[in-house]
Amino acid sequence: MNISHKKIDDVNANITVELAPEDYYPAVDKAIKDQAKKANLPGFRPGKVPTGHIRRTYGKAILFDEINRLVNEKISAYITETKLDVLGQPLPVDSDKDETYAWDFNDNFKFNYEIGLAPEFEVPFTAQTEFIEYDIKADDATLAERVKNLRRSYGKMTNPDVSEEGDVLYADLKQDKEGGIEKTSSIRTDLVEDAKIKKALIGLKKEDKVKIDVKKAFKVADLARLLGIPEGVAKDLDVTKFEITVQNINRLEESDLDQEFFDKLFPGGEVTTEEQFHTKVKEEVENLFKQNAAQKLRNDMYTFGVESVDAKLPEEFLKRWLKATNPELKEEDLEEGFGGFLNNLKWTLVENRVITANNLEVKYDEVIDLAKERIVAQIKMYNIDEEITDEQLQQYAMQMLSDKEQANRLFEEVKALKVFDHLASTVKIKSKKIDYDKFEKLDN
Repeated sequence: MNISHKKIDDVNANITVELAPEDYYPAVDKAIKDQAKKANLPGFRPGKVPTGHIRRTYGKAILFDEINRLVNEKISAYITETKLDVLGQPLPVDSDKDETYAWDFNDNFKFNYEIGLAPEFEVPFTAQTEFIEYDIKADDATLAERVKNLRRSYGKMTNPDVSEEGDVLYADLKQDKEGGIEKTSSIRTDLVEDAKIKKALIGLKKEDKVKIDVKKAFKVADLARLLGIPEGVAKDLDVTKFEITVQNINRLEESDLDQEFFDKLFPGGEVTTEEQFHTKVKEEVENLFKQNAAQKLRNDMYTFGVESVDAKLPEEFLKRWLKATNPELKEEDLEEGFGGFLNNLKWTLVENRVITANNLEVKYDEVIDLAKERIVAQIKMYNIDEEITDEQLQQYAMQMLSDKEQANRLFEEVKALKVFDHLASTVKIKSKKIDYDKFEKLDN
C-alpha cells in the first residue's frame, strides 16, 4: 500500500491511495468467512454456508465495502501521522474511474482525494490588544420594570368591567369584507404598536365594538398568531380593517409586597421587608448585567479575532464538502450562509491554536458543573419551588450528559469559555461604566 499527498497550493492538496491485492485480500477474505458464519440462506444450515458461495454471491459487494473501509481508515491514520491540519473531510475525485475496475479480487486500485488545509496565521491576541468590559448600572426604570414583572408573575387573574393598558381582551375579530376572516382570539394590548389604536382599546366594556387596522396594530408574527393564519397570509392581507367585539377582559393583578410573595421568590425567610426585597432585586438584575457584559466582551473578541485573521481558506473545496455532506442544501442557502460559516471556521481555528499553544484541556468535572448550572437555571426559569438535593442535581446532570448531542454541546461550550478566559488574561481590558439603556444600543 502506498499513500502520499501533494500540495496544490497553501490550502489545497490531493491524497493518493494505491492498493495491491495483497493489501486488501486478507481483510476481504476474513469478511467473507465472517459472513459465511452468520449467513442464513435457503438450502444451507445456519452458519454452514460455504465461503465459495458467499464469494460468488456477495463477493463484489463485500470487496467494495472492505476497500472503502480500508481506504478511509488508512487516510485517517495518514492524516494523523503526517500532522496534516485538514478542514472538513477528504472528498473523492475521479469517482467514475471505479467503473474501469473488474472487482475480481486481482485489481490494483488507485484512489484520489482532495483535501482542504488550514492556513498558517498568527493568533491576533496580544498584550497590546485592548477591549472594553462594561460595568452596567441598573437604573430606576429598569429596576421598577423588573419588580413589576415579578409581581405580575405571582399575581392573580381578574375580569374588570373596563379595559386598561396591559389588559388582554378576549374578543371576536371580523374582517371588514364579505366572506372575510372571522376569529375569536385574545388580544394582548401590550403588543399593540400604534399609539392611537392602543388608546382605542382602552376604556372598553363587554360587548363594545371598535374597528382597528390590524396591520398597523401588530407585527406580522403577532398578527398571524392572533388570526390563526400563516405569516405570509398575514403579511399580504388585502383588507386590514377588522371589527373587534369584546367578550371578556382579563387582567393580571400584581401580587402584594407581602411575606407570602417574598417567600415564593426567596424561600428561607431571608427577605422580610420591602427594602430587603428591592436590594435582592437589584443584586439579581446587576448579576444578570454582568452576564450581559461578559457576553458582549466575548462577542467583541470573536469579531476582532475573525476580522484580524487575514488568512486564505480553501473556499471552493469547503463549498463542495458542504454540498457533499448536506445533499439537501440548496445553492442559494449555501451562498447566503457561507460567510457566517467561514467566520465560525476562522474562530474555530483560533480556538484550536490557543488551546494547543497553552495546553488547555476540558475536564469532565467542568462539563458536569456546566450541566448543573443549566439545570438550576431551568428550575429558576419555571419557578419550581421544589427543593433539589446535590445528589438529585448530580443525577439530573448525568442524565443530561447521556444525550450525546447535549454532551457535545456542553463540552464545546466549556472549551469556548476556557479560550475566552485565557484570552481575557492575555489582552488589555478596560472597565467602563454605562447605563443599561445605553448598553442596549451598543452593537452586541
